[in-house]
Amino acid sequence: MFYSLMGGDIVKLLFKQYNKENTVSIVKTGDEGENMKNIIKEMINDSPVAMISYAEFINAALYHPMLGYYMKDKVKIGKGGDFITTSNISDVFGETISKWYAEQSANHNLPPVVCEIGAGNGRFARAFIDGWRRHSGGSLEYRIVEMSPYHRRLQSEALQGYSNVVQYRSLDELEAFEGLVFSNELFDALPVHVVQKVKGTIMEAMITVQDGHVFTEQLVPVNNGEILRFLQDNKINLAEGQRMEIPLAMEPTVKQMARVLTRGLVLTVDYGYFSEEWMEPARRKGSLRGYHNHAMINNILEQPGEADITSHVHFDALLRQGEAHGLRCIDILRQDEFLLKNGILEELAENYDPNPFSATSKRNRAIRSLIIPGGMSAAFHVIVQGKSAHIVK
Repeated sequence: MFYSLMGGDIVKLLFKQYNKENTVSIVKTGDEGENMKNIIKEMINDSPVAMISYAEFINAALYHPMLGYYMKDKVKIGKGGDFITTSNISDVFGETISKWYAEQSANHNLPPVVCEIGAGNGRFARAFIDGWRRHSGGSLEYRIVEMSPYHRRLQSEALQGYSNVVQYRSLDELEAFEGLVFSNELFDALPVHVVQKVKGTIMEAMITVQDGHVFTEQLVPVNNGEILRFLQDNKINLAEGQRMEIPLAMEPTVKQMARVLTRGLVLTVDYGYFSEEWMEPARRKGSLRGYHNHAMINNILEQPGEADITSHVHFDALLRQGEAHGLRCIDILRQDEFLLKNGILEELAENYDPNPFSATSKRNRAIRSLIIPGGMSAAFHVIVQGKSAHIVK
């Protein structure tokens, strides 16, 4: 659910006509939620067709420099936020992945260099570095790509006293390196277009304004060749009435990741579907939704800038695009399978502690929650890609 890479050539800010001075004056005059709606209304009114795509709407709602959901000074992750990520359930998640990379680094002679994209509050980074010290004992260079000033500040606070940690605003700023590129819930937060098949024709759902203040959909025939190309490349034949999200921003992101990694591994943790799963009857309405105060929102048009917006990842497209840019698929596992394979059970404390509030009891409960059948981890996949002929499964 969390993506704050943005910037550079990954995904252009589609509301760039709003400069910083204009944005500041908007913020000073009233409610942030209404200001965000006014910004999107202006985007629609300025459009030659008086409509914008879902991708433009989502991009503004999440990444507007002052009012975007991920950019604002607002707690988003954890009990006081809108959603939970695996890395914030327990530090054991970051420690286990650190253990995995320590083994990969030794086996494939990869340097101790890690780049995390979209590091949230910095908890995973801290756990990874602590785990590296425990499992490897050597030095580690840790790079964070983070556009949000708010989250960069949280990361700096969480990693105070940790040396060799460098923050960047976008992948454009990084020089090529060997090592590991890691992301957790990165691709599910990309802006997406929305299409639907109506009477045999592929239509795109566009956003317009009704009665001067209500955002609503309007279906129009697709005139974006990239959308049609995505459907063709991935052999997607929508059923009548079926809706689907089209992540055109995904390939530029994959391409940038492949550019900065000259040799090494890409580890992606996210939720999504493979091609056959997308065509199941249960997926006919697509997967686009929002989260606010840990409650799911079906209509993301209602609270732009106030709620997280997410959709499931097209895994087959991600793998195909990776191959096209030199990232070969090495392994695909459910998250619970990956954690079990890499020794998370070894982290369970041997001694029983009758105090349910002790650190030992809390850690053990967190470990069990990550591997319990039907739990959170069952909804996530871990995809490992490699850039080197010498790295094998």
